[in-house]
Amino acid sequence: MDFSDTEEHRLIRDSVQKVCADFPDEYWAEKDEAHEFPWDFYHAMAAGGWLGIAIPEAYGGSGRGLTEASIVLEEVAASGAAMNGCSALHLSIFGMHPVVRHGSEAMKQAYLPRVASGDLHIAFGVTEPDAGTDTTSITTAARLDGGRYLVRGRKVWTTKALDAERVLLLVRTTPKEKTERRTSGLTLLLAELQRPEVQISPIPKVGRNAIATCEVVYDDLPVPVEDRVGEEGRGFRYLLDGLNAERILVASEALGIGRAALRRAVDYANERVVFGRPIGKNQAVSFPLGEARMRLDAAELMIRKASGLLDSGQPCGAEANMAKWLAADACYQAADQAVQTHGGFGYAKEYHVERYWREARLQRIAPISQEMVLNYVTEHVLGLPRSY
Repeated sequence: MDFSDTEEHRLIRDSVQKVCADFPDEYWAEKDEAHEFPWDFYHAMAAGGWLGIAIPEAYGGSGRGLTEASIVLEEVAASGAAMNGCSALHLSIFGMHPVVRHGSEAMKQAYLPRVASGDLHIAFGVTEPDAGTDTTSITTAARLDGGRYLVRGRKVWTTKALDAERVLLLVRTTPKEKTERRTSGLTLLLAELQRPEVQISPIPKVGRNAIATCEVVYDDLPVPVEDRVGEEGRGFRYLLDGLNAERILVASEALGIGRAALRRAVDYANERVVFGRPIGKNQAVSFPLGEARMRLDAAELMIRKASGLLDSGQPCGAEANMAKWLAADACYQAADQAVQTHGGFGYAKEYHVERYWREARLQRIAPISQEMVLNYVTEHVLGLPRSY
């Protein structure tokens, strides 16, 4: 196996790093503090063509694979942008995968070029307050009324809802009790979001505050049948097509945050002098940083394995889930150790590692918890009985 970057991958890394160099840690700290979307960064990445890297060339994108998309997001996170930078781009880069795979030709022509150019922002509406990870128990419903659906219900954790023009919205078109399988009767709509029938409320949270995450209430929102993705009742299957890709991309973002935190910690350990010597001379400081590097490198290998399998059309459910778990774990250990290395200054915002730490903690929760990944591995890899 060849573990080195290809020439194309090196070019992607170099090019993304050049864009990110204009947006230092101070920029991201200001955006996080002000709860302000990083529009100038977003437009710079759009101008470079990075938003359309995984969208087919026929619809204005570059037609590259998930590996290339994951490298883009890894480098964004590693620049110090962390999740504030990645979440500004993530849904544009791969969130429209269900439309690419299952949307009508008219839908693809209408929306994909606008996403690739940065003109169209998309949110993702799946999670509900009373369903959580149990997606098949959602109650947001859409009833057919002539040539349109009327959507009523409530979603939470809808990222970018304040700024998005449309939302990929999972709804029930057949009540759960009337379906043979719990995964049936779910439909995916590409709905308008900024309408009077929609109420959007930001959720106060501990980190990633440049990107709003919202509760969204739908009160008979009309959605034309033409804006349905694929067939009615098959929305859950369409979501599954993108889950492995999502795991891999999030793992790459975690890897980038860990790299940023480790870089800051190593620099500080070399520069900070206490008792007449750099603190990096002390094994209590240096050994945990060495461990952080090993954990991050090991996670990267699983990420590359998973993305390579996905890009070649092979099954990768186990690898994608393992990559997410390993990268989230390595990311958090690196960020936590970066704070510890800085001592009291690690708690000070001017050193930025506290921001990395806050965003690293998110990786162990979203978009799926570490415990749910372990559920997958123990059941589908080890063959143990399902625990839930």
